Amino acid sequence: MRATIGHVKEHFYSSTWIDRCEERRGDRAWLDARLADPRTRVVPVWRQRNLVRVGEEALAVEVPLSELPERPPDEDLFFLGLDGDGRACFALALDEAVDSPELPGSVDGEFAELRRVGATLDAYHAGLLAYARAVAYWHVTHRFCGTCGSPTRVERAGWLRVCPDEGCARQHFPRTDPAVIMRVEYEDRVLLGRQSAWPAKWYSVLAGFVEPGESLEEAVKREVAEEAGIVVSDVKYDSSQPWPFPASLMVGFSATAHSPEIRLDADELADARWFSRDDIRAGVASGELRLSPKLSISRHLLDVWLDGAC
Repeated sequence: MRATIGHVKEHFYSSTWIDRCEERRGDRAWLDARLADPRTRVVPVWRQRNLVRVGEEALAVEVPLSELPERPPDEDLFFLGLDGDGRACFALALDEAVDSPELPGSVDGEFAELRRVGATLDAYHAGLLAYARAVAYWHVTHRFCGTCGSPTRVERAGWLRVCPDEGCARQHFPRTDPAVIMRVEYEDRVLLGRQSAWPAKWYSVLAGFVEPGESLEEAVKREVAEEAGIVVSDVKYDSSQPWPFPASLMVGFSATAHSPEIRLDADELADARWFSRDDIRAGVASGELRLSPKLSISRHLLDVWLDGAC
C-alpha cells in the first residue's frame, strides 16, 4: 500500500506517488486485467537506460502497452504499481543484445543515462524512471540462481525469481544495497572530502556501503574512521534516498567528531578538509568549490547545515 512520508524529507528519485499494490503481485487474473486495459503503460529500459524525450526539460516516455506490436513475455514485464489515476505501470526490459530496440513508430524519444538527464526531469518522472531502472537492473543481474547456477524464472509479476531445479528451488527477491552518507560536524565546521576520480574542486560529505552484520550507525562510525581517521558519536538519522546507480539506498545521517585531526586514507580519499559556512559560500561563489547537485541527499545534508536548520 502507499506509504505516508509525514515530515520526513521526500528526496528526488523517490516514488511515493505510486501505489505498489504488493498484495496484487500474485493475483494472475487481476494482473491479466491490467495488461488488457488500454490505459496501461510500460516504461522501457534498455542497457540500464531510460526512454526519454530530451530537451530543456526531459520527459519520461510511457508507452501504451496496447501500442506494442505484441505483448511482451512475462519474463520482461515487471509490475510497478498504479499511478494517481489508477493506471497500471510496468517496467519493460528490452533485449540488451540488440543495437537498437524496436518500438512503435509513434514513440518519440531516445534511451538516455538517467544520471545525465535526471536533473531536468520533474519529481514524478524521475521517480518513475529510477524505479523502473532499479527493478530491471535486478532482473538482468539475477537471471541465474546464485546457489546452483540454474536459469531462474520470473514470478509474482517480477518481484520474485525462482530456481526451477527441484533440488534447489531457491527463491530470489529484489535487493538493494544500503549505503550510509553522513554530515560530520565539529565546532561549527563540516567535513567534506573528494575522491581522485571526481571532477576538479568537487567536494562532498562522506559515504560508504554498509557491511554484513553491521548496523547503519556502526557503518557511519567505521566509514568516517576509515576514510578520515576521525572518531564520531551522536549519530542521528536524517532521511534516505533511492539511488539506482546501479542499486543503492542512501541512508543519511549527521554525526559529531571528537577531534578535528584528519588522518587521511589516500586509497579512499584524495583530500578531506573542515569547512565553515563562510568557507563554503565563498568557495562556491568564486568557483573554487563545487558541490553535489541539488537533487542528491549529499547536497540536502549540507544545505540543511548551511541554512542552520539542523
